[in-house]
Amino acid sequence: MSDSPSPATTATTSSVGATTSSTSAGTTTAVEVDGLAKSYGTKAAVRDVSFAVEQGEIFGILGPNGAGKTTTVESIAGLRTGDAGRIRVHGIDPWADRAALTNVLGIQLQESRLQAKITVREALELFSAFYPDPRDWREVAEQVGLDDQLDRRFRTLSGGQQQRLSVALALVGRPRVAILDELSTGLDPRARREVWSMVRGLRDTGVTVLLVTHAMDEAQALCDRIAIIVDGRVAALDTPSGLISSTAAATVTSFRLQGPVDLESLRELPGVRSARSDAGRIVVHGEEGTALRVVAHLADVGQTPESLRVEDGSLDSAYLDLTSGDDGTAAVAEPATPGSPGTDGDPS
Repeated sequence: MSDSPSPATTATTSSVGATTSSTSAGTTTAVEVDGLAKSYGTKAAVRDVSFAVEQGEIFGILGPNGAGKTTTVESIAGLRTGDAGRIRVHGIDPWADRAALTNVLGIQLQESRLQAKITVREALELFSAFYPDPRDWREVAEQVGLDDQLDRRFRTLSGGQQQRLSVALALVGRPRVAILDELSTGLDPRARREVWSMVRGLRDTGVTVLLVTHAMDEAQALCDRIAIIVDGRVAALDTPSGLISSTAAATVTSFRLQGPVDLESLRELPGVRSARSDAGRIVVHGEEGTALRVVAHLADVGQTPESLRVEDGSLDSAYLDLTSGDDGTAAVAEPATPGSPGTDGDPS
């Protein structure tokens, strides 16, 4: 995604004029998306997307490039208007009342650009001035690790530092809902962990976070629930553990063998979902207890597994299950026609 940040798209503040809805369980719904559809020319980027996000939830949006993720979040942010459907953010229609929306929602875009000569200090002071009750921008700068870079010009910042500044500008206005797109792109491992801690801190203060990411470890570590969008539709929506248990193997057992490998005999064991050879290792996906059955079977046939590893099923494997076609290839969108908003019809 590439947009220049503005007060409406980067940081927000209070909830003036906003209303909220409550579920039957008493929780407050912060974001409602119902039947969203959006096309660019003849290409349908979003076909029928529906979900609700509770206040104070970290809600992940995952999917292949071109699946409709970016069009969905840009529609929530009022940057695009859907062809069909309904969206509410704390009761506000983002397509009809953009001004009210900027009081409750902040967005950090995957690629944002400021004027080359503006300093970190000047950018934070400028964006703070847009809002009646901003956070202390110095505190925000420290939170994202830019407190020692305040006099650096935007053009001299590394990609990771520019990303941190974009996050800071999205948060300085005290948003009730924050959209974070590819949050940790360009960050080193230590900085990623620090930003993750910051996001958890936002949730603890009641801020709702919509996290768009390709990083499965990030989604699994941060998200309370995840929607996986494939071909413009929600293919699955659950907690990370729910997605893993419903689509991925509970355990992954891998090992090496000195002798010949009978993969078919492994596949016939109770609870085994698949068995394959991968770079000299045998990899078996299966239910809980599969590892013990595999080891027992190998003992029965006189073989001893070497370099044995047993790992839990992961969000990564669940994602691959949900986004792959029947032939095992990735379910990605077809190339866009010239002039469409993104390289594949959706700026995801």
